Amino acid sequence: MGFPDTFKALSDPVRREILTMLKDGKMSAGDIAKNFNMTGATISYHLSQLRKADLVIETKYKNFVYYELNLSVFEELMCWLTQFKEANHEN
Repeated sequence: MGFPDTFKALSDPVRREILTMLKDGKMSAGDIAKNFNMTGATISYHLSQLRKADLVIETKYKNFVYYELNLSVFEELMCWLTQFKEANHEN
């Protein structure tokens, strides 16, 4: 994982909405797509960008693809961001 890919993925409001939906648990690609007025190809692109940034984990079961948050990446990102909060308190 690299922060450039992470921040690029997080910069898009659709991808942020997908991540918000996944905080409640694993979802199929089809269930994610139902929440948007977009083509399946567009949703697939957004999901691939989230995968590329390691923000989501993809698993396949029979004819379905499921996505869930990759919490270790979020934890790493939170640790990195926390340093700025701590630096602000030192002043």
